[in-house]
Amino acid sequence: MASPPPPGYYVPATLFFDENEELDLDAIRSHLLRLAQGGVTGILVQGSNGEAQHLDRQERKKIIQFTRTTLDENGFNNVVLIAGTGAQSTRETKQLCFDAKEAGASYVLVLTPSTWPPQMTADNVIRFHRQVADAVNIPYMIYNFPVVTAGIDLDSDTIATLARHPNIVGVKLSCGQVGKLHRLASTFSPSEFAVFAGRSDIFLTSLLCGGSGVIGATVNVLPKSHGNLLQLYRESRLSEAFELQAKLGHADWAIQKLGGISGVKAIVCRNWEYGKPIVRGPLKPVAVESLVGNKYAETLQELISMEK
Repeated sequence: MASPPPPGYYVPATLFFDENEELDLDAIRSHLLRLAQGGVTGILVQGSNGEAQHLDRQERKKIIQFTRTTLDENGFNNVVLIAGTGAQSTRETKQLCFDAKEAGASYVLVLTPSTWPPQMTADNVIRFHRQVADAVNIPYMIYNFPVVTAGIDLDSDTIATLARHPNIVGVKLSCGQVGKLHRLASTFSPSEFAVFAGRSDIFLTSLLCGGSGVIGATVNVLPKSHGNLLQLYRESRLSEAFELQAKLGHADWAIQKLGGISGVKAIVCRNWEYGKPIVRGPLKPVAVESLVGNKYAETLQELISMEK
């Protein structure tokens, strides 16, 4: 029976591109190392923030290999590597899982297919995830993110049914539903099925509910702050933890309002001077200059100053 990833804070790492929308490996390397130096438990490549749907198969495999090699060559062998391997067919999803294993990932994270939402009944969702999990030789996690799956939102009964599969070891709940997280985390121990919040604004809540932590976009900007919150929780310094969580909640909202993926890149570019806020179309780029005087960008500055 496969084991879940360890509890902690994980980052769905953004990718960086040059002016021709080609992979900017120097910027990607700089970002990976800053995240690892920030103490992240693991890195998710090709999550939604990694623009997985905008990469071809060879690019996806290349980035997994590049990430694992970069971490290992710089002494971060202990950083867990998860690969997003969702696709619109069962066949392709299996192939991407095989690729991820071969390229050095330790876990895969799989979105539910969403081209035909009316066809994706609970029974069909369960059948899809079980068929892939049966076929692949790498521990398997479910990715529930209704925003990018045409509104398909797996309920706690469906996820709990899947959690009993011997190769399905966890879930990322980007739906942000605390009740769902609590139901799952109180049904399964973290050693048998890891339940991760998919948003930093409920990081502490997820820990209090017995969850395994967070896999959140804001970790791209504030890895050390997430590490500080986890430490405060583990030391039972809850008053301080709630104070920091409040700041992370405002930061999480600010990053959403600044333009999502490109906004994250613009913040990183402005504050750490690597990469460009280029995204592959049809996403819209956010200019670094647009952050000047922006109230949401200013919301982030206290935590960014602490981060530095």
